[in-house]
Amino acid sequence: MNRRAMALTSRSFLAALAATCTFALGGCNFAPAEKPPLEGASIGGDFALTGKDGQAVKWSDFSGKYRVVYFGYTFCPDVCPLDMQNIAQGLRLFRKEHADAKPIVPIFITIDPERDTAQVVGKYASNFGNDVVGLTGSPAQIADVAKKWAVFYQRRDEGKPDAYLMDHSRAAYLMGPDGAAIALLPAEQDGKAVAAELAKWVN
Repeated sequence: MNRRAMALTSRSFLAALAATCTFALGGCNFAPAEKPPLEGASIGGDFALTGKDGQAVKWSDFSGKYRVVYFGYTFCPDVCPLDMQNIAQGLRLFRKEHADAKPIVPIFITIDPERDTAQVVGKYASNFGNDVVGLTGSPAQIADVAKKWAVFYQRRDEGKPDAYLMDHSRAAYLMGPDGAAIALLPAEQDGKAVAAELAKWVN
């Protein structure tokens, strides 16, 4: 078959398919693939924080891997443990259904460095999975990384030096292998919702 005939045949096929879709199905969806919600957003960036063993951990250490980044604190009485539990469950469900997908590294970054030492944050992170990376740093380092991820946090002044609470924004960021922001995970819902969102963007 010559090129002209192939072109005419292809056009005829597409025209017939389009007509069939329009007539029988009320229109087929040929729209381009959905773009990541956070594509192009200025979220994330390099950092050097401290891991559970007291050693420096850099953002570049996770290059080539998807990353789920969550900011919270270990003394959080409700929201943080719930979100982390949902993230952990979502990752387990996703990995079960997509064993061939690229690695995903869950990262918990404290916004309470005064109480959350490397050992404390490391132990806390391990409650949600052996692969969860817990990170802390100096107040200046935490302030810098929180700014890069557009995370708000503030200590409540309740006159309790060691038993205070922290107000903070609630978000679980899915970051791509190149370090760019992809989407927010619905960690406030449940593990199934997290797994479903991961399935949309991780391959």
